Amino acid sequence: MRIENKPRCAWPGREGQKADAQYIAYHDSEWGVPEFDDRALYEKLVLDGFQAGLSWITILRKRENFRAAFDGFEPQVIARYDTDDIERLMGNAGIVRNRAKIIAAIRGAQIWLEMMKGQGFAAYLWDFVDGEPIQNHFTRESEVPAQTPLSVKISKDLKSRGFNFCGPTIVYAFMQATGMVNDHVTGCFRHDECAALAARSKGKA
Repeated sequence: MRIENKPRCAWPGREGQKADAQYIAYHDSEWGVPEFDDRALYEKLVLDGFQAGLSWITILRKRENFRAAFDGFEPQVIARYDTDDIERLMGNAGIVRNRAKIIAAIRGAQIWLEMMKGQGFAAYLWDFVDGEPIQNHFTRESEVPAQTPLSVKISKDLKSRGFNFCGPTIVYAFMQATGMVNDHVTGCFRHDECAALAARSKGKA
């Protein structure tokens, strides 16, 4: 896979600097893109929860295994998982085998179903930013925070509803990944592209 030598955020690596093609593809096409799909947001929150204590590239490399193991991250299916399913997942070497995180994913699916009876999961999350992605203008990655007062607020609310593995740092990573906040540095070619996507997404939440 040829990696175009474009100005990027430093974290996925650049050409000639041990660049990881999968990581760069994720940065170039997914990270920071506003996501409004209820199911997709559930999947990302679960995967970010599995990331706790690990690096995102570890989860990204296992993402297709996760999707296969967790029935495409369909909450309606996962909410019905029983002890046999938990043991099946614990025996799957293709994913991160952590019992507490697996149970949290199942509980999260059950909560998701309840929330869908009301305003919906996407609308709930996007209400925290008034339905509009936050546009930051950091010039260096050292300026990008690991968490913010808003991620602390969202984390507390998610936990009050029964979600687990959703601390402020995990939530902020989730916000960055799903485009609730645009944290591409200003010198990255994706900063302005994601800002344009955000402008076109107004009113979707």
